[in-house]
Amino acid sequence: MDINSLPDDPATLKGLLADMAASQADQQQHIAQLEQRLRLLNLIIYGPKSEKKPRTGQEQQLSLFDEAEQAVEEQKPQTFGEACAPASTRRKRGRRPIPADLPRVEIIHDLPESEKACPCGTELVRIGEEVSEKLDIVPAKIQVIRHIRPKYACRACEGVEADGPTVKTVSMPPQIIPQGIVTPGLLAHVVVAKYADALPLYRQEDQLDISRGTLAGWIIRVAKACNPLIDMIIAEIHSGPIVNMDETTVQVLRELDRANTSKSYMWVARGGTPGKPVVLFRYHPPRAGSVAAEILGDFKGYLQTDGYSSYEALGEREGLRHLGCMAHVRRKFVEVEKTAGKKGKGGTAHAALDLIGKLYDVERQAEKQKLKPEQIATLRAEKSRPILDKLKALLDARVASTPPKSLLGKTIGYAIKQ
Repeated sequence: MDINSLPDDPATLKGLLADMAASQADQQQHIAQLEQRLRLLNLIIYGPKSEKKPRTGQEQQLSLFDEAEQAVEEQKPQTFGEACAPASTRRKRGRRPIPADLPRVEIIHDLPESEKACPCGTELVRIGEEVSEKLDIVPAKIQVIRHIRPKYACRACEGVEADGPTVKTVSMPPQIIPQGIVTPGLLAHVVVAKYADALPLYRQEDQLDISRGTLAGWIIRVAKACNPLIDMIIAEIHSGPIVNMDETTVQVLRELDRANTSKSYMWVARGGTPGKPVVLFRYHPPRAGSVAAEILGDFKGYLQTDGYSSYEALGEREGLRHLGCMAHVRRKFVEVEKTAGKKGKGGTAHAALDLIGKLYDVERQAEKQKLKPEQIATLRAEKSRPILDKLKALLDARVASTPPKSLLGKTIGYAIKQ
């Protein structure tokens, strides 16, 4: 701005100064938000992943009652193989026993016959044995199973008197791929190796000497064969009183009509009989509410999710009550406190995390006492509701004075909606 172009009128100059001050304040706020986002990104990439908070004095006092249990835990053997050399301040830990359910193969190491005689001339008698066990592994091996089905016919009448086939043989056992050369065991091996052990088909192709296209075809047939099982899992999820749902990004390579950098999603639903939940993983490219609606079907009960907007429409459906997730709320306040550093101690995020920690203490108490559902409801009404009321009051008091676009402002808004 050219100083000569400024007006001489004091009132106009005051207006310009006020506009500049407001613009500078907006810029400072924007810079602060960018710096906060940068600190958060640095923490995500380089910082510790744990969300644990230091224990309070009360929690440390409560832990004194668990000293006996801790002593027992310390005495439990921890690892297979030779015990590690302990540090000067550590108690020596023993070797974990080999699980009794593993199959045993016995190898007898006996004395040669020439050494089974005593110098006095008497033959030595076996009075016992020394046994030592060592872990071994048998690598996977490929073998061919020949299914032999004897055929029978009548040599006397040559089948003239028979009402059915003149040659009889037993039917083959049911197969996932009836005309294929693969057994269910090999199918399971290929699927587990690819999806659980991260062993791609091109590497399995070398091991099995079977083309990648054939392996891919096998996996497709297995997926189709699993459809009845998937339907049973969904039905079991719908049978319970509550369904927990979440979705996470997953990158898929060489997907038809989609770039390798496109975001896809793995949807997860958990529900079923309380205490015996089942979990469904379903891949779907878009992050649309229609996917959640498809998984839920005609389910009636409680649906617990994060604050993603696509779930909100489901909460309006008759017979379905939408619940928030305190774990997601807590994670966002942890991020705020981490980015604030020492300045965050004693702030809104710190106070919110303390209250959320007390909520989790109530849940731990219910779990430790193994309370029944109606007893848990009573405990929550007595202890958790007052804590939730304090948390809501804290957020309501801070929401107006916190910039809505700041990390704390977004977190407070998210928590209130939840």
